[in-house]
Amino acid sequence: MSNDKVAPCHVYLVCGGLYHDFDYVRLELLRHLSKYPHIRCVVASDYSDVDQIMASDGLVTYTTDVVPSTSAVKKLKQFLEDGKKWFALHGTNSIIDIDDKGYASSPRTAPEFMTLLGSQFVAHPEKGPFQVHVTQPDHPLVEGIQSFEVEDELYLVETHGDMEVLLHSHFNGKAMKGFKEREFFSDEKRPIMYLKSEGRGQVLYLNLGHCRGHHDMRPLLNWYPEVERCSWDSPVFRELIDRGVGWLQER
Repeated sequence: MSNDKVAPCHVYLVCGGLYHDFDYVRLELLRHLSKYPHIRCVVASDYSDVDQIMASDGLVTYTTDVVPSTSAVKKLKQFLEDGKKWFALHGTNSIIDIDDKGYASSPRTAPEFMTLLGSQFVAHPEKGPFQVHVTQPDHPLVEGIQSFEVEDELYLVETHGDMEVLLHSHFNGKAMKGFKEREFFSDEKRPIMYLKSEGRGQVLYLNLGHCRGHHDMRPLLNWYPEVERCSWDSPVFRELIDRGVGWLQER
């Protein structure tokens, strides 16, 4: 056993929001983080303790419809500009508004936050299988990974600013019924995983990872008929998370 002393790496994990099985995801992300015994982790469901985030070495988020305050966004921007890293997953870039008829929209009410992340969720087609392609096969975060199929929600997003796309997919058609913005007929690559620089820091965004259990659609539905694990059952997705956690610690 090595006696080398490794300084602790303080990670702040934000996991919470709507319509997903955050209990499952929180546990699984902690499993991935715990592979590094020097990682010390604080867990929260939102960004309200932004001063604690600022004191951390890295940030991991898996949320849906959780938006920090304007003042918190400014501090998160400073967090990145100071050279720190943010590993964002799945619905971190989502804002969901559901009207009295059950139609969902993605209001553009937090432009500074979405610009910081590099994208905003707009809609997705029906959950199902799709191909994920490696955009930059020589990049260390995806090196050695081949194109793969996964069953998940294919996020259709608006992008903000320059980004380095690492994984992409393709989609031409209509989003799932129920989204107000439904038509996505273009040949552009749909980013699945990307890096976005901010000052001396970076955001790594991986938008796979849908997860839902029987009780997670309340108050819209009291009982959701399926338990959905999607990419969480994919060894490639798990490898991408491990690489993301490793990247988070690099300085």
